[in-house]
Amino acid sequence: MNQGRDPFAMLLDFEQRSLAHVAGLPEQFDAPGLWRGVGYRVGAHRLASAFDEVLEILPMPPITPVPGAQAWMLGVGNVRGSLLPIVDLKQFLEGERTVLHETQRVLIVRQPDGDVAVTIDELFGQRSFHDDQQSEAGALAEGRYAHFVERAYRLADQTWGVFSLSRLARTPEFRQAAA
Repeated sequence: MNQGRDPFAMLLDFEQRSLAHVAGLPEQFDAPGLWRGVGYRVGAHRLASAFDEVLEILPMPPITPVPGAQAWMLGVGNVRGSLLPIVDLKQFLEGERTVLHETQRVLIVRQPDGDVAVTIDELFGQRSFHDDQQSEAGALAEGRYAHFVERAYRLADQTWGVFSLSRLARTPEFRQAAA
């Protein structure tokens, strides 16, 4: 053996040295008054939803229309072998159809009877807000948005509404997609 060491001893040494340098868990931010979530845009509204409400963010899957569904129900999409309903969130909230494009993203949201994908116009990624940035929701809490925007934050001259995807998923009208 090389330098008098057997392969097993070399592997054991390598394992012990590797374990001594294991990377820790991702840094946790449990600062009092700090809220973090996923930032995105629907129409003209900048919104953020809690990380635990967004299961996944994906490109728009190919859609198969569902006859007899509400106009805001785009159809179903195949996501890794599971059929998910695809909802035009802007049309559900504002009554205006989203212009779909190649870089379209969907948020996968858990609802009681199975996951659902909702379209967003633009993804901004992670956003963090502190209590002292809380502000009036203004236009973010008008119309249908009022049922889902829990609070708002002001950051760099932009107002962000905290949008409850879990409340959306429990709303009877949202859950009843048949026309």
